[in-house]
Amino acid sequence: MVEDLSFDGIKSKFNSNKNFKLGTYAIGGILALGLLYFLYRQFIWMPSNEKSNDGWWVAMNYIAKDSTDQAIKSLEPFVKSYDGKTGGEVGQYLLATQYMKKGEFKKALENLEGVDLDDTYISVFSVGLQGDCYSEMKNYDKALELYLEAADYQDNEMTTPMYLFKAGLVADKLKKFEDATTFYTRIQDDYPAYASQKTIEKYISRSSSNKVK
Repeated sequence: MVEDLSFDGIKSKFNSNKNFKLGTYAIGGILALGLLYFLYRQFIWMPSNEKSNDGWWVAMNYIAKDSTDQAIKSLEPFVKSYDGKTGGEVGQYLLATQYMKKGEFKKALENLEGVDLDDTYISVFSVGLQGDCYSEMKNYDKALELYLEAADYQDNEMTTPMYLFKAGLVADKLKKFEDATTFYTRIQDDYPAYASQKTIEKYISRSSSNKVK
């Protein structure tokens, strides 16, 4: 079980997924949950935060069973009680993902904006999921801003091309075809594995051939 949730295992599952589309936050959420488990076991657990970490781990059991309402019911009081502690911040992130599953994007944003953790991956996903919320609410300008922030938060082979791709899709939506072409081309040049998976050439061709009417 732990082996399947390793960074390489999660990355492999992500790279094999062909169903990515604009406004979809499921991939980021699933990856983030796996990363949270890994971080919980390897880095986050500390005596001073033991009780707070116990709290969000209980909620993870509901999330794993797709019991969204139960997860929210468990997380809401927990987040209030442990705000500022490691477990409370992780719980706030998890609470946001559950609000997103219910389509309550404003509530999700309130929680994502309050997440304050030093961990890089959770921080990246928090920003990226805010972009997903704004995209779902059709505020594409704000979504684009947040996707670019997430892409440049820390350069890596997983989250950087993922959020550049989302930025490209949103830029296309906004008819910012030159910007979209730039994002797709960056993926092609710097992240060939992701580019190959996404057949990025077709997106470059589409954006570069479009003109604003």
